[in-house]
Amino acid sequence: MGTTDRSLAALWAQKYVKELRDQASPIADPNAQLAQKVKGSLRFASSQAWAKTEQLLAAEITRHRLDPDLIDPWQIADDSQQLFEKAAESYQEQLPPERFSAEIATPCGQLRARYTRPDPRVLGFMSMQFHYTGQGVLQALSAQERSLFYPYLKVMDDHLYMPLQRSYEAAAHAGQTISPPLAAVQELLPVITQVAESICGEVAQRFSDYRSESGLLTDVEVRISSIRDVEMFQVYLGLCTLEGSVAAVQQELFPLCVMLYPALKVSWNLVRQMLELLDESLHFHLTPPSYDLVLPYLRAIQDMFSLEVFPEDDPIWSHHPDVVRFMGAARDLLQELLNQQAS
Repeated sequence: MGTTDRSLAALWAQKYVKELRDQASPIADPNAQLAQKVKGSLRFASSQAWAKTEQLLAAEITRHRLDPDLIDPWQIADDSQQLFEKAAESYQEQLPPERFSAEIATPCGQLRARYTRPDPRVLGFMSMQFHYTGQGVLQALSAQERSLFYPYLKVMDDHLYMPLQRSYEAAAHAGQTISPPLAAVQELLPVITQVAESICGEVAQRFSDYRSESGLLTDVEVRISSIRDVEMFQVYLGLCTLEGSVAAVQQELFPLCVMLYPALKVSWNLVRQMLELLDESLHFHLTPPSYDLVLPYLRAIQDMFSLEVFPEDDPIWSHHPDVVRFMGAARDLLQELLNQQAS
């Protein structure tokens, strides 16, 4: 190689290194670096998440006679990835989690409604995909980065799993005056995390050897998911109180639980224990008038997951899609309790 050739080679090398430096300089900022890591891990995390979701729920499509045409893996993965990209961009722009929550509420509510509208159980596939994608994304981050990004993940998780947007709309329909149901929900919402943490701690002690699909109840990931589920039950309870109807649980929560909990190895006895503890906790945290308002709906939910619906000695009911026909008992109980309250 002659002198001229070596000179050109050196110039090309300098150009190449300069371009690398130029590309690296915008992500020298830690916020941009974290956002880049989240986006960079999404493709692999998403593909792994769908594999796990399919492994857990594929059999449920047939078992629950769910229309397979409603399950679009590509659309589900794409919608999930878009949420993570918005979260990464919001973190990079240093948008606080509370403001991100306000901005993502409507898009998440619309997404949730779109997946719930054809069949509420379709939301189970979306929520599982989102959950496992989140686990994959967090694994790609350092411990410090996980602590920084997790609040954004938690915000999206809450809005997808819980009917928050529907609750906001129900509260808005109550008008500007504070009605008793609205007052009861305003008492409930600030304590739902405290209540959920307490209940999950107690259940984990009572069932110290219990192992779900994801591990022991004391394992960090299982505890986080358990707390979210107890929060979700409380949000649905508040929504029932605002709407004056148990329809939201009948239409959404109950079918989702019937499909997801057996696949995740969550026993109905665990659910019953949780609901009993929820009753005790709300009796303590709410004022008597507010507790009396939410109690009929809590009793109806307890009835849906009772031994009459899911007998311990008849495990077929853990998977049987026709269990929904027993929900008439819950409706009858709710009407009876409401009549007692009115008299």
